[in-house]
This record gives sequence, C-alpha cells and structure tokens, in this order.
Amino acid sequence: MFIARTSHSKGDTLKQCPLKFYLRYYEYIPEEEVNKDALNFGSFIHKILEDGYQENSLKNLEKLAEQHRATYKVGKKEKTRTNKCLKNFLRFNEKLGETVGVEYQFKIDLEEGMAYIGIIDRIIKGKDGGYLVIDYKTSKREKSKFDLFNDPQLQGYAFAISEIFDVPVKKITCAHYYPVTGNLVTVGYNSSQITNFKKSKINEFWRVRKMKKEEFAPQANEFCNWCGYQKYCPKKTNPGVARCNLQEAKQLIKESRTSAKRKAPR
Repeated sequence: MFIARTSHSKGDTLKQCPLKFYLRYYEYIPEEEVNKDALNFGSFIHKILEDGYQENSLKNLEKLAEQHRATYKVGKKEKTRTNKCLKNFLRFNEKLGETVGVEYQFKIDLEEGMAYIGIIDRIIKGKDGGYLVIDYKTSKREKSKFDLFNDPQLQGYAFAISEIFDVPVKKITCAHYYPVTGNLVTVGYNSSQITNFKKSKINEFWRVRKMKKEEFAPQANEFCNWCGYQKYCPKKTNPGVARCNLQEAKQLIKESRTSAKRKAPR
C-alpha cells in the first residue's frame, strides 16, 4: 500500500488495528461517531481555546462558548464544567509568552517521498528563544511526565519545531495542558530520542508500503468498543454481513466521486 504522508494519528491507528487503518486511509470510508458527548465536548473546548487565546476576560470567553455551543451540540448541562475550563485557562494564559502558532499545521520531509504531518494546538516562544509546545487535553485523567517522555505525538511535535524554527531540541518543551484541572504537564527530549523518532517513522513508511491488502487484518483489543468501523469488522459483525457493508460503502464512495467529477467545471 503506497502512502506519501504519515502522522501520529495514522501511526496510532495502524498500531490499534490494521483493518481500521486500511478502511480509513485506503478506502477513505468515514468512521461512525462513538461516544459523541465526550468527543463533542473536547472539540468544543478546543475551539474556544483556539479562538480565545488572546482574550483576557471570562465574559469574552463565555461569549465564544455560546457562539460555538450549538455547532458542537454541547448542552447547557455542561455549563459548570465549561466555566471551570475557561477560568483555569484564563489563569494559565496570563503566564504565557508570545504565541507564534495556533492550530499550526506542519509538513516535514523525512526522506524523498516521505512526509510527516500534523497540527499543533499552540506554540509559545520564550524570551530566551526556547519554545513551548502545548497540546490541549480535556480528559480528567492526566498523563505523567514519564508517559509524555515516551509519547510519540509530542516527540513528533518536538521534531517539527526543531526543523521549522531551526532550534535545538534541548530548547523545546512539550506539554499537555488540562483545562478541566488547570494543570500543565511538561517534558523535554534529547536529540538522540528525536533521531530515533525520525527513524521509526521512516520504518513505519516502509512497513505500510510493503503490506499487502490481506495483511490489514482486524485486531481485537481495548479500543474495539470505541471504534466506528464495527459494521465492517468480521470480529464485531457477522463476516458475511461485514463484507456486504464494506461493498456498499465502497460503492457509495465510488458513486459520490463520479457525481463530483460530472459536476466539476470544465
């Protein structure tokens, strides 16, 4: 299977389940949402913090919350938790330096024909020339420094910042910020870790490129109950029904693409 770009989410999906990777990134079948309430609240808070990073009053952040509430289908029952996040964010925000990126999209070449991509929630530049990379997390369960030390997503962010801003890895701090609790968990990496990260991503490219269709098999694990591809999975749905569901989905995508080509201006 040929791929030209990879990301943390692609690598994570491949580890979770090769079939899920195949359905999402080769067949381009949309995933059905599972546990919508948690997903909606997380996206809702992310959007407020993205749009409101320059705000310095609770009133203005609350206005943003009301503007986005309907879009993310977050009910009034979440008002207490939302306000807690906003108050914590105000206290946290006033301590930060210059913001040089919000929802910052990057693309870094690993080798010719191989690119690593991603989106960083926020990038802060310090007076000493160092960088703080922030990933917002709306979970109540915080990861430890040890967890972050081995976190490939944050290692990828450190790699990207080092390349883009031409700064040594030792001057980059990566962090998870938890608006629900108001806590910031930080970690730093060394150059050898980032070199190993880059090598691992190149190896991941070659692994996927060498895989045959039949090797993208379903893998049962703790993520299955949260997967939106269960109707196509022979481990969660009758195999015959799963095959029929997959064929129907592929046919719908094919028809949609054909229709789009016909409507495209010539």
